[in-house]
Amino acid sequence: MSGSVKPVTRQYIGEYENIAAQDGCLGTAGGWEKLALGDLTEWSSGGTPPKSNPEFWGGDIPWISASSMKTGRLSESDRTLTPEGLKRGSRLARKGDVLLLVRGSELHKRIPVGIAVRDVSFNQDVKALRAKNGLDKDFLYCWLAGNETMLLSKVENTGIGAGKLDTNILKNLSILLPPLPEQRRIAHILGTLDDKIENNRKTAKTLEAMAQAIFKSWFVDFDPVRAKMAGESRESICKRLKLTPEILDLFPDRLVDSELGEIPEGWRVDSIYQIADVIYGAPFNSSEFNARQVGEPLIRIRDLTTEVPGVWTTETHPKGYKVKRGDIVVGMDGEFRAHLWGGAEAWLNQRVCIFAPKKSFSSLFVRNSIVNLLAHVEATETATTVIHIGKNDIDLFFVMIPENNLLHTFNKFYQPFYDAIVRSKWETHKLGDTRDTLLPKLISGEIRVSDVASIIGGSIREPHIDGSSKVTA
Repeated sequence: MSGSVKPVTRQYIGEYENIAAQDGCLGTAGGWEKLALGDLTEWSSGGTPPKSNPEFWGGDIPWISASSMKTGRLSESDRTLTPEGLKRGSRLARKGDVLLLVRGSELHKRIPVGIAVRDVSFNQDVKALRAKNGLDKDFLYCWLAGNETMLLSKVENTGIGAGKLDTNILKNLSILLPPLPEQRRIAHILGTLDDKIENNRKTAKTLEAMAQAIFKSWFVDFDPVRAKMAGESRESICKRLKLTPEILDLFPDRLVDSELGEIPEGWRVDSIYQIADVIYGAPFNSSEFNARQVGEPLIRIRDLTTEVPGVWTTETHPKGYKVKRGDIVVGMDGEFRAHLWGGAEAWLNQRVCIFAPKKSFSSLFVRNSIVNLLAHVEATETATTVIHIGKNDIDLFFVMIPENNLLHTFNKFYQPFYDAIVRSKWETHKLGDTRDTLLPKLISGEIRVSDVASIIGGSIREPHIDGSSKVTA
């Protein structure tokens, strides 16, 4: 599934229908065999080298654990190993191996599974499955991901809050296995959707980094102002900072003292309420929560990272606020992150708040203005259990506000980055829904490749970004 990804269109699916018809794989379940998972795969366990030895950590080998298994394509991790660390305490999964979490609290909610797109190491809570002859590696991943409900029913409780999947039980699971050509067609279609989801994730990550870098340069480090003060030539400043002369002229040429330290002349320090309204979630009645999707979705703190509400409510609270795509959402317990919401519209629950930009201020400017303020509260808050942030803390937020013309220029050229991030996130959710609909039906034989065109019905546009961050006035 490497290389360029073709659009999922009726014509594209039709290519696979024609091939499938020639192979005789369409129409009936003929040729599908019921086999044990253990007979089709080789299993290996990972490990953790001593964390006290710095020679084992910080190398170039990704070390996959539960926290790394957020997508179906595994290539990155927060922690990495050196070759010596791999040798002394872990194991290498080869590109194409399927990694399955078999122990951890995450198993009470979902089944983390992914396919390694490069060689990676992994810890003892993860099993690596290698497909034997007759089983396509991508179909193996699809089969595990598509049977999440069944696998969740196999999760046992360890007694310490973690769940576990018994390896012997897993190996005895039966797979309804189609002929190899059909496995590959199924995996290719679902892999195309996975590739698009991964491309969207990377697009959003790239745009986020670009926008954050520009904000930091202009409004935190004051790079254009400091360059002027240092006597650097206009031509050199514009080339180095990717500015036009017109935009450079919007920056002052000296810094002055303020309550936040030195800031550019003509800019001001003011309350957070000058750039945003803060809207707090309502205390919805938990007795009316349900997981059957009755009523409307409700956003709780635990939903902020996935952007997928876990409960619905039939209650309409008089103080309720509906979160919309593009809103800046902050959880008020545990950790304080400014999330740019890209999921479906949903009610806002208590202990979650919105920073709604005022007129003349963009969500890009507001979100980046509060990131460090939230981090400071998180770093200085003390509690015996879970830390909290409240209105009294937010009342003390003061931000730096630039001159109007510069602010307008910043919003004009860089707010579209955030708009593109939100669109990319929303498309990812739609692609995920499509994938989750198709996956169990295709791997079980309920539908065939020939049925997919009527379900997808049309093309899904490939996201595109311009790699340049230079702007023109």
